[in-house]
This record gives sequence, C-alpha cells and structure tokens, in this order.
Amino acid sequence: MALKLMYITNQKEVALIAEKYGVDRIFIDLETLGKEERQKGMNTVKSFHSIQDIETIAPLLKKSEVLVRINPWNANSEKEINHVINAGAELIMLPMWRTAEEVRKFIVAVNQRAKTILLLETKEAELCLDDVLDMKGIDEIHIGLNDLHLSYSLTFMFELLANGTVERICKKIKTKDIPYGFGGIARLGMGDLPAEKVLLEHYRLGSTRAILSRSFCNSNLFSDISEFEKAFKTNMEALRQYEDKVSQIKDVDIFEKNRIDVKKCVTKIVADIEKKGL
Repeated sequence: MALKLMYITNQKEVALIAEKYGVDRIFIDLETLGKEERQKGMNTVKSFHSIQDIETIAPLLKKSEVLVRINPWNANSEKEINHVINAGAELIMLPMWRTAEEVRKFIVAVNQRAKTILLLETKEAELCLDDVLDMKGIDEIHIGLNDLHLSYSLTFMFELLANGTVERICKKIKTKDIPYGFGGIARLGMGDLPAEKVLLEHYRLGSTRAILSRSFCNSNLFSDISEFEKAFKTNMEALRQYEDKVSQIKDVDIFEKNRIDVKKCVTKIVADIEKKGL
C-alpha cells in the first residue's frame, strides 16, 4: 500500500497542484507557540499559516484531505480546535504533548468532529505512550523526528532511526492497530540521508504516512507556478514508481541491509557535523 503523503502549504495554487499529482493531505500549519525557541538557529520550516488559509483551501479540494496542526495544548486549545473544525479541518494534529492528560483533553475537545493525529516529538511523550495507547479516540500517530531528536539531545534527526528509537515506538503503536508514520521524505536522490534509504525504512517498519519535506519540492524556489507544477509532477512520479518497487520486495535481507546502511550513513553524518562544530 502506498504511503499517505502530506504536503505543507497555505497557497491555494500549490495545494491544487499537490492534490492533482496524488498528495493525500494538504497540511496547514498553525503551530507557533515555542517553536522559534526550540528550533533557534536551525534551518527548519517555520510556517505562518492562518485560519483563513483553511477556509480558502478546504472548499477547493476534491480528493485531498485538509490536515491542520494546531498549537501545543494550552489554555486556548479548545477555542482553537473549534475554529479549525468550523473552518474545514478534517484531521487535527496535536504537537509537543508531554502527558497522557494533554492527549485526553485533546480527544475530548475534538469530540469525533475530525480525525485526531498525535505528533510524538518529546521524550516525555514516549515515556507516557503506554497510557496514551490505552485511550480511545486516537486515529493516527506521527513521530516527529526534528523536535524528538532535540528532546533527546541528539545531533541529527535520523539518529532516531539509526539507534532504534523509531523502531521501538513503531512496535508499540503497531500492537494497537493505530496507523503511524514518521519524519519526512526528500526528493529521490536528495537528503543528507538519501530519500531512497528512508523510504525503505518506512516499509520495513510498517509506516504508512510521511510528510513531503521542503527539499522534496519547495514552491518558494519557483517564480513560475507552471515550473513548480512540472517539477512536482516529476518528483511525485519518481517517488511513487520507487515505492511500487519497494512494496514488491519479498526478501527481508534487503531491508536488513538497508537498516545497516542507514546506521553507517547516520554515524558518518553525525561525525561530520560534530567535526564542523569543533
């Protein structure tokens, strides 16, 4: 089964192109609280989307779902959840949760009016995962490698893939039959850790969801929307063709060899990063 793909944008033309070439979810990102402080100095995507973006894009989509990431749980969360549902959100993602109680309040606030996605990206979230998994009302879980690697004081986000953290979390979620995914996917042939190796890990670990990363096809780098469409179409076709090949692999040794390769690649990348930091 092909991965359900998410693409972050608040531009309606870009959203329609993403939908046209098979993106399953248009991801509108309202998270701002604490993000700048956590990711200070990092080359990460910091979105400035709004409720209005949901209202604009949601009615235009015919196949893709509207996914909205809200802020971490706070005093205004219930109001924010009501606003995004009224605006057209079909899936709501809760980031940076640290306790089972925060998850419980989130599920109650959504009240089955939209699908719920938990973004697991703190070490505290992993510590209380057993309690969280016993709750009803969780539709999906996504493992956020960027903030989770910061939470564990690691150097590179894919260390979580190499050191077994992602596998450990995936195995727990799998026992509850809750769909899950992790991280993002770059354009094939790109990424500090090649996208092809990451994709094989998705299939090895039973992941069924992924975010298309900024390096997959960054709309901000194109002045002409037709050029963006051409590039996006090419990149999506290449990704789906590669996925089709991976999905047909029966030899588990191929996945195991890739797991070992990932570990070696990540070790080298971390060494290079730390060397530059000295």
